[in-house]
Amino acid sequence: MKPLNELLNEFVGRSKDILGENLRGVYLHGSAVMGCFNPDKSDVDLIVTVRETPSEEKKRAFMEMTVALNADAPEKGIEMSVVRESLCRPFVYPTPYELHFSAGHLDRYREDPEEYIREMNGTDKDLAAHFTVIRARGRCLYGPAIEDAFGEVPAGDYLDSIWFDVEGAAEEITEYPMYLTLNLARVLAFCEEGSVLSKKEGGEWALARLPEKYLPLIRNALQEYTEAADVGYDAGLSEEYAGYMLDRIAPYLGPAPAADD
Repeated sequence: MKPLNELLNEFVGRSKDILGENLRGVYLHGSAVMGCFNPDKSDVDLIVTVRETPSEEKKRAFMEMTVALNADAPEKGIEMSVVRESLCRPFVYPTPYELHFSAGHLDRYREDPEEYIREMNGTDKDLAAHFTVIRARGRCLYGPAIEDAFGEVPAGDYLDSIWFDVEGAAEEITEYPMYLTLNLARVLAFCEEGSVLSKKEGGEWALARLPEKYLPLIRNALQEYTEAADVGYDAGLSEEYAGYMLDRIAPYLGPAPAADD
């Protein structure tokens, strides 16, 4: 595994080589800029902005580069999206993207790279959350300053984006206890206080504000997340916690923003 800064520098350099003048910027977000990066639990989150849609040939070269660097990345690998700069400022929701990769897609890409590249474009609600984190705490690795590259993300779009990530928590929390315990906390923190938090910060926020009976669950999730510890979860308590949190979040939810034609 390469040191993070070495990996990022190589990603930027090779992106320049492949995309040339079409490359506008490379921006880091996620745990690496929010003070909670854990090589055993975190991925490397990147947004790449371009002037125009890259050719299929350029997309293939860019994917090959990303997959090669993914082998030297932390345990969860690289997650990146390529987006046209014109959709970042002013912000468009749900945001169209040109190309996406995460380590979970590696086998699918290797089975049929051409099909993967053809299909891996569309719109992604998660980009509203990613852009919000970039504007609040991100790091520009190359290109225009963040305030010049990314327009404001309306609060309703951000909330819709992060809600999309947890709306199935009542059924899914026993399968993904750490992830959903902490994510529900940071969604509620945004709803009640407008705070844009990491998973770790969301858990810490919840420890100071939620009923005492849920605190052992949150502490376990934080321990697993920050220490890669092997912890146990009470399934019944987890399900009760999910219901409680969803009930507290529900009053803040408005109609979902309409998709652009």
